[in-house]
Amino acid sequence: MKTLLLAAGLLMAGATAAHAETSCADLAKARLPHAEVTQALEAEAGGKPACKLSVTSRPTADSDIRIEVWIPRGEAWNGKYVQVGNGGLAGAVPSAQIRARAASGYASAGTDDGHEADGRSAEWAYRHPEKIKDFAWRSLKETTDVAKALIGAQKGVAYIRSYFVGCSAGGREALMEAQRFPNDFDGIVAGAAANYNTLSTAGRTYMQQALARPGAYLGKPELDLLQAAALKQCADGGPFIRDQKACRFDPGVLACKAGKAGGCLNPAQVAAARALYGGRLDAKGRSLFPGYTPGGEALDGGFQAWNTGTSQDAISKASGYMFSSQVMKYFIYDDPKFDFLKADLGPKYDRDRQAPAKIIDAVNPDLSAFTKHGGKLIQYHGWNDPAIPPLGSIRYAGELASKMGDTQGFYRLYMVPGMLHCRGGAGPNEVDWLTVLDDWVSHQKPPAALVAPAGTNTQAAAKSQLICPYPAVARGKGDEASGYRCEAAKRTKKG
Repeated sequence: MKTLLLAAGLLMAGATAAHAETSCADLAKARLPHAEVTQALEAEAGGKPACKLSVTSRPTADSDIRIEVWIPRGEAWNGKYVQVGNGGLAGAVPSAQIRARAASGYASAGTDDGHEADGRSAEWAYRHPEKIKDFAWRSLKETTDVAKALIGAQKGVAYIRSYFVGCSAGGREALMEAQRFPNDFDGIVAGAAANYNTLSTAGRTYMQQALARPGAYLGKPELDLLQAAALKQCADGGPFIRDQKACRFDPGVLACKAGKAGGCLNPAQVAAARALYGGRLDAKGRSLFPGYTPGGEALDGGFQAWNTGTSQDAISKASGYMFSSQVMKYFIYDDPKFDFLKADLGPKYDRDRQAPAKIIDAVNPDLSAFTKHGGKLIQYHGWNDPAIPPLGSIRYAGELASKMGDTQGFYRLYMVPGMLHCRGGAGPNEVDWLTVLDDWVSHQKPPAALVAPAGTNTQAAAKSQLICPYPAVARGKGDEASGYRCEAAKRTKKG
């Protein structure tokens, strides 16, 4: 059997041609730069034949990056490649996502981001600066180059299009790809992007410090009160808020009257709720990074999952609590004993975060190289995201416009009413973002208003809704998409 010498440079976009495909077994003998195929299996994706390849890449002495590549065989392949992002603090290959993309016809790949962990721990980063770089960006590039080389070797022809799709930490990865590796993908989908990583960590820390004050904890009864009051004020009592920019909800409306207890919020709870909605402020009360938007506090997957836990004793199990503690300990201060609840969040923190921010954050608004390559970028974010403040995506869109001018030729942002983190919530939100992107890239169909069905989301309060590119919003009566029309949102002054 022949030995395969592979390089990413083998792949040049173009039409496919007739070729006897290389067997999966032969791909096991592939020679890759500082990487090796550890397993090559015949498999099935969506009932169709595919090659499933496991790869380990070691670009540095301290690297151990696991990569999985699926390549549909024969006519099952649509001629395109999609790379999927990871989530949380990674630590495992997102195999289910990779296989699902292969089942829909794409050659696909993903990575564990260079370490093995449970997704909420960063202990692996302690005194391992190269592993932090692997997590932040290097594992992404390794996966891209390995996958494209293996696709070329297996098919003997080039892929037609290549895409990256990710949400949450995968959304950060998606923007990192556009910024750091602008020529690698024709189109990118970045959902609920955690791209302001070190800033949002400080924001969540600020919130957790507020919740930790005596009497400030917000349990399920308080979350129910907050959600009901917000919906009454900003959704006319409806199931979710369609126009968050017009909502000016203040939890102070729930403050207990003199002599009353229960069914209201005490002063410490009002302050904690204001911290959750208002985000981190500087000494003069100006916003440093936004907080969360109201209306989905008590939903499954809402504030309890991310911010408050199911009880005060279990708050340390909330994902946002854990992520903030872990990032502070291992990415910013490299100190396992660091207590983020006692962190100084003043100017000192903003100085301390600068070095890791240059590695981890994906905030560069200069996408000129990406647009020169012809790349298209779709961002989306749920308005009721309890993990990553949705106003962060609007912030990046604004910075992008300030740097790039008119972004309509390559960029869309969709803010999804009633949606939680990446999926779920009271608002219908199941959009096939990859197909929308592919229509734009392959068929020159710029995305406009989209119908988002409820799909399998049991919390969704309607069958579908219309979502529009920001700053347009969906307004109208009824729960069906046909009842909505896209209108320009009123511009607000910077606060």
